[in-house]
Amino acid sequence: MFQLGKTIISEDIIKKDFLCNLSACKGACCIDGDAGAPLEEDETKIMEAIYPKVKPFLRQEGIDAIEAQGTSITSDLGDLETPLINGADCAYVIFDEKNVALCAIEEAYNQGEIDWKKPVSCHLYPIRIQDYSEFSAVNYDKWDICDDACTLGEELGVPVYKFVKEALIRKYGEDWYAELEKVAETMEK
Repeated sequence: MFQLGKTIISEDIIKKDFLCNLSACKGACCIDGDAGAPLEEDETKIMEAIYPKVKPFLRQEGIDAIEAQGTSITSDLGDLETPLINGADCAYVIFDEKNVALCAIEEAYNQGEIDWKKPVSCHLYPIRIQDYSEFSAVNYDKWDICDDACTLGEELGVPVYKFVKEALIRKYGEDWYAELEKVAETMEK
């Protein structure tokens, strides 16, 4: 672990390799698990505002789940999350012609309907952030459904922090990421 500003970072984000391999996993991270995607408080307001523009991209099951539960939910533990369809798929998940799970929010973004890509927790994956009162922990989340992503990342030499560069900059800014790169260069020597 090392510290950058008010973040404590796992060295695994530099030492481990990762590159999403959707053709292998079929987007399992959006349909497996026992909770929705973590959300930040300001994101719940964004999701509520963009819902009318995202709705045309959703499956009926997703629309039904969102209209029953809301565009975001608070879990039993008090965490903000995306709602689920019958306790499984994220309500925002859609499928392409190859049955690969995709994000309806990101699809609306890609088609220019909205200017917000998706929740930052999804954008950051496989990094997970845990906020504490004095700092945030930035950790690599190893999940067996992503084994193919780890293999592909290793084959192509893409460390986790480079795979999620855009998301890390979105979350912490250019200066923070530049400092992270300096630490990575030092560790790689």
